[in-house]
Amino acid sequence: MRIADRFGKGAPVISFEFFPPKTDAGFDSLFRTIAELEALSPSFVSVTWGAGGSTRRKTVELVTRIQDEIGLTAMAHLSCVGSTREELSGTLDQLESAGIENVLALGGDQPENYQPPPDSLRYANELVALIRPRGRFCVAAACYPETHPKARSREHDLEMLVQKVKAGVDFLITQLFFDDADYFDFVARARAAGISVPIVPGIMPVVSAASIRRMTTLCGARIPDELGRALDAAGADDERTLEVGVEWATAQCRELLRRGAPGLHFYTLNRSPATRRVFEQLF
Repeated sequence: MRIADRFGKGAPVISFEFFPPKTDAGFDSLFRTIAELEALSPSFVSVTWGAGGSTRRKTVELVTRIQDEIGLTAMAHLSCVGSTREELSGTLDQLESAGIENVLALGGDQPENYQPPPDSLRYANELVALIRPRGRFCVAAACYPETHPKARSREHDLEMLVQKVKAGVDFLITQLFFDDADYFDFVARARAAGISVPIVPGIMPVVSAASIRRMTTLCGARIPDELGRALDAAGADDERTLEVGVEWATAQCRELLRRGAPGLHFYTLNRSPATRRVFEQLF
């Protein structure tokens, strides 16, 4: 089912994101995680695309297995980095043949000293334009409530997003954030710029203070002072850190849904306990 058709039906669109494991044992563990979260009846799950296209084959394999064997609607991430236009078209052919109808089109993070292959795409809007004429696919794209870390300005970042949406995006998923005010401010600016598609907030329950600080540095997200103090107080206590993360994410999600967010997209890091606990406190 096309994910865009699930919005506006009276219930929030809830989704979980996974990444392809590097080993067969990792695949077995991930399928156990997905089976645990499947009981929560998510609207869809998504599978990431490795840096430089390194997990291209595994992404296609995983979304196909999730949809065929578990019965969940699956969305494949697709990135410009490391692939030619022909290779991207070939991947789309594989997805279409496998019955996958949903794709998240990304520009992708370029590795250090990256040299793009000949006839490659550079920006997500170019990838959206490649996918859109095929007709069958529902196309999602990413957005940054706190501005893309490489953008020249908030205004320029929004201009690029408008261009991407006009290329044929059906809905947007935000980068992780921890202050709901950033999301609502961003949505207001996007609407004022003429963007009307659903904008789904991306939520990552904190399970490791060190990991989340590293991630936020890379993606340009901000850790609010209150959350930072709570994580500092938890120190090396992993269980307390998990409690802090679940409490914060639950409060975030409650406010987001109360104020009209169309759904929630959970960045699971291939683990189920934190996401499950947040979900069970909400529904």
